[in-house]
Formats: sequence, structure tokens, C-alpha cells
Amino acid sequence: MVNAMTHSQNQCVLALKLNPNCRGRKSSCSTFFPKPFATFPCLTTQICHAFGDTVSDSKHRTLLVETYHHHDSLRALLAKLEREDSNPMYILAQDGDWSKDHFWAAVRFLKNASRFVEILQVFDMWKEIEKSRISEFNYNKIIGLLCEDEMMEEALSAFQEMKVQGMKPSLDTYNPIIHGLSKAGKFSDALRFLDEMKESGLDPDSETYDGLIGAYGKFQLYDEMGECVKKMELEGCSPDHITYNILIQEYARAGILQRMEKLYQRMLSKRMRLQSSTFVAMLKAYTTFGIVEKMEFFFRKVLNSKSCLEDDFIRKMAEVYIKNYMFSRLEDLALDLCSAFGESDLVWCLRLLSYACLLSKKGMDIVVKEMQDAKINWNVAFANIIMLAYVKMKDFRHLRILLSQLRINRLGPDIVTIGIVLDASRIGFDGRGALESWRRMGYLDRVVELKTDSLVLTAFGKGHFLKSCEEVYTSLHPEDRERKKWTYNDLIALLT
Repeated sequence: MVNAMTHSQNQCVLALKLNPNCRGRKSSCSTFFPKPFATFPCLTTQICHAFGDTVSDSKHRTLLVETYHHHDSLRALLAKLEREDSNPMYILAQDGDWSKDHFWAAVRFLKNASRFVEILQVFDMWKEIEKSRISEFNYNKIIGLLCEDEMMEEALSAFQEMKVQGMKPSLDTYNPIIHGLSKAGKFSDALRFLDEMKESGLDPDSETYDGLIGAYGKFQLYDEMGECVKKMELEGCSPDHITYNILIQEYARAGILQRMEKLYQRMLSKRMRLQSSTFVAMLKAYTTFGIVEKMEFFFRKVLNSKSCLEDDFIRKMAEVYIKNYMFSRLEDLALDLCSAFGESDLVWCLRLLSYACLLSKKGMDIVVKEMQDAKINWNVAFANIIMLAYVKMKDFRHLRILLSQLRINRLGPDIVTIGIVLDASRIGFDGRGALESWRRMGYLDRVVELKTDSLVLTAFGKGHFLKSCEEVYTSLHPEDRERKKWTYNDLIALLT
């Protein structure tokens, strides 16, 4: 009976150690107990009442105190290192010694601060305190950290010291060095270490070659990349799914579509896993070449993988649709992005632009109503899209209404807005009232700004006013360009 009681208490302490937040949450804690003990809840309750829960509470409090002090001491160490004149060797000497966690926390701090020389210095000092720390594991970790940031001189110094200590380097030692040298473009050195590794009786694995292949791609050495794959296969090291993903991504970045597609089909036939980054790379390749059907196919793949896309790249996709006069696809693109990642100014811009390019007043009104319902902050860039459509339709009545709403809501113009008014004035619109109102409000004395998305100019062109501004600006002496701060009044006076 005593043994059963003791074992039950130990199980309770174990549960608390594994999940300290589970006190008082019976349903989650119960999963830690083996089934035979789960059938005796009354016995456990009696034990806790009999001993006042002192054993488990005491151990739990001790665990919490130890954890608190551990994190507190780590924070104190990092605070010392963050000081401007901090010296990690001096701090270690003052502290007497560091635990493994404290040492690696200090190393990570020094790495993030690019203080790589001090990493080796503090490592030398730390392992001298306790000789058991002179281990292959610790050396490999230090070498790996240094190679990640291409600090190859320091990494090779640690590598040589490791051999002096009588340790035999392993794959975990050689791979980071080969990868680091390759990333730095030092391929002859990397291959020399590859040969040294083979001579020491170690066979390269796919990870060894993957690092080389990726580096060849980085330096656009595509023939060498293909030769590396052949060499890999000849030596009996079969390319795995990581190898193929790297190859496809590098060929995609280079625009070598034929090789990219061939490898993609091979991966499909072998049922290998394609990484989301590979789908993104292929999407970017097809977007660059304006291949709409394949661009849309891989856009779906990317959306399904939940990979994020940069706004600048989304603009490139939109430009493909605009250049192919596929304006309705801008709305589809926006809705897909909204469904996957939520609303954004770019999404609303694409939707407005879709109907503005189609000169659909009804479509623009629907989007504006949805924006009002969603309480989207209105800005001059959204207004410019609609006004450009009104100018193209010569709908000067709605153009005048929208301009008055901008003034009422005290939304200042940008250079595109000024261009819209002046270009419209060339085809019959009276924009003097808008200009005079902005002048009274002080907007025309402000420094010129461009607040409108670049896609708008791609879709509608720059117009006469903006083109004239560019011509004047490029005709100026470089020193005059830098010296003068142009206001809207300056431009209007110069060009009208």
C-alpha cells in the first residue's frame, strides 16, 4: 500500500513537471497518468488530504523557483552583454562559470551582434574551465554557427583546433564548412574539403551536395550545377526531394523553364514532395515571362500552400493581366488574395482598378459601397483610380463631385491628382475651382508626393502632366535636382 501511495505521488509530481500550468485542470492532467492509477481517484484524494499535499506542493514550488531563477539569471547575463563596452570573457571570469544554456545564449547573442571573433575567445575560455566540454558536439555547433554567417576564417580556425585536440571530424563537421565556402563563392576550397572528407573515409550525403548545388545556383553556374548532380549520382548518392526542390528553384530564378519543367514532371512521377517555396519560384518564373495560364495554375498551388507573397510580386502578376487587357482578372486576383490573407489596401486597389479599367461605373460603385460597409479608410489613391476612369469616360459631372468630396474631407492631392485635373482641363473640364480651393487650403505649397499605387500608372499611363514633369526634371543639372524642393505650385507654374 505504501509503495502504491508513493508511486501515485511521484506520478502527480511528474505531471506538474511536464505541464506546470495544469494545476487545477483535471481533464488535461489526467492524461499523464497510466490507466491503472486512473481508476483510483479516491485513493489519490485521500493521500493528498492525509499529507496536506506537502510533498507535491513543495517539489512544485521548488521547480517554479528554480525555473524563475534560471530565466532571471539568463536575462541578467544578456543585460551585461548588451552594454556598449561589454566583454564576454571578463563577464565569464566574474561569474566563475556558465551553464550550457548560459554559454549558448551568450554565443547566440554574439552571433546576432556580429561579434564572431569573441565567440571563439569565449568558447576557448569556457571549455578550459571544464575539460569535458572539449567535445565533437560543441565544436560542430560552433563551426556550424560560424559557417551560417560565412565567417569561414573563424570556422576553419575552430576546425583546425578540433583536429589538434585529437577529434576526428564527421559529416556534421564537413558539411557546414563545404556549404559555407560554397556560399562565399570559394568553390575550389569547398571541393578540396570534399576530397579531404572522402579520403578520411566519409561518404558525402545528399545534404553535402545540396549545399554545393544551391551555391552554384546562387552564382549562376548552371553547368556546374548539372555536373554536380551527375557526380552525385555516379557516386551512388541519389538526389532526394530536397535536391530536386533546390534545382527547380534555381532554374526558375534563372528563367531556364525547360529544365525546370522537366524536373517538376520527374518529381510528380516519383511522387516526391514539392516545397511551397518551389511553387512560389515557379509562379515567379511564369509571371516574369507573362505565361498567364501557368501563372494562374501555380498561383493556386501557392494559395493552397498558404505561402505569403510580397505586395511587389502581386503587382507584377497584376501587370501581366493589365498588359494582356485581362482587366476582370484583377478582381479575381484580389478576391483570391482576400480569401487567403485578408483585406489590404492593395486588394481594394486591385478591385477598384479592375472596374476602372473596364470603365464600369456600376462596378466601381459596388466596390466603394463594400469599402464603406467594411469601414475602410478612404484615401486619395483610391479616389485617383475612380477619377482617372471618369476622365477617360469624359464624365466631368462625377469628376467634379468626387473632387469636391476630397476637399470636404480635407484629403490633400498628390501629384497624380494634380495631373488628373490639369489633363482633364485640356479636354474640356474646368479644374480652376479645384486648384483654387487647394491653393487656399495650403495644399499646393506642400512638397510634391506620389501616394498612388504604381499599378494605376501602369493601367492608365502617366498622362501629359506627369510626362512633362519627368522631361523637365531630367533636363535639370543633377545639382539642381537635389537642391530644389519642388512644390505643386512650382510644377503648375512651370508647365501651365
